Amino acid sequence: MSQIVFLDAATLADTDLTVLQSHGRTLQCYDHTAPSEVVARLQSASVAMVNKVQLTSSVLQQLPKLKLICVAATGVNNVDLHSARQLGIAVCNVRGYANTAVPQHVMALLLALSNNITRYDQAVRQGHWSQSPHFCLLDYPLLELAAKNFVVIGYGALGQASAKLAAAFGMNVIIAEQPAASLCRPGRVPFEQALAQADVVSLHCPLTPANHQLFNAAVIATIKPGALLINTARGALIDEAALLEALQSGQLAGAALDVLTQEPPAPDNLLITANLPNLIITPHMGWATAEARQRMVMQLASHISSFFDGGTLPSL
Repeated sequence: MSQIVFLDAATLADTDLTVLQSHGRTLQCYDHTAPSEVVARLQSASVAMVNKVQLTSSVLQQLPKLKLICVAATGVNNVDLHSARQLGIAVCNVRGYANTAVPQHVMALLLALSNNITRYDQAVRQGHWSQSPHFCLLDYPLLELAAKNFVVIGYGALGQASAKLAAAFGMNVIIAEQPAASLCRPGRVPFEQALAQADVVSLHCPLTPANHQLFNAAVIATIKPGALLINTARGALIDEAALLEALQSGQLAGAALDVLTQEPPAPDNLLITANLPNLIITPHMGWATAEARQRMVMQLASHISSFFDGGTLPSL
């Protein structure tokens, strides 16, 4: 009998995990696991399931029964892949489960910014509409999305799906080429040229050493003045201090982030404490519709069954 141990099951909230227990497998779930608890909790496990818990080389070397690591996410940077290979431990992740959820959140953030939803909601609750001499309240600007330029940074599945939704609003989709590319592929626009045309910039690229803090002060300065910046990818793609300055100066009209460099953020995070009306921050939840979380679990169950039935796992 195979024992599956999920070390940070609370990251999937109330998702039904029972499918993981089929075919003679047992499942032990821990809501959270501290680094000092990892080895003890995985001593009898043949399958370790993690979302963000770190599985380092020193940890893996102490787990002789471990055969498979299932990462309940797409990114696998929390697992020492080199050590896993040397120890004969297979590693799999999940993909595509949030291909509708994340683009939906992109548009939710964009609409909240363009229609000043938060500020108007607060104005109504504070009594400003009730005090208006007119039937409406028009204290904050509204941006019509039709005919505006929606620039996509990273044109994988999520970037493509977000672009499709933007096009449904009548926006002009511009696909930016990679910043350091020597050649511009057909259908794409050179990076700086794309930013110079942008009314909205939406980030969908993975985080790599090459693009860490890609959107620094110099790059943000090349974006069309008054544009909106949306990040549902990785927080460290943006220099948070440079973003704050651009929002305060008006270089950017607004920004909406579902990710920050440190997660969870420190209470004194400079973007959170700035309390800017043109900045929306959500807690890395754009991926987590009930449907997306269930698709993730079904994919993990399929990987586990395939592994123990002698099948092959998808490449990372």
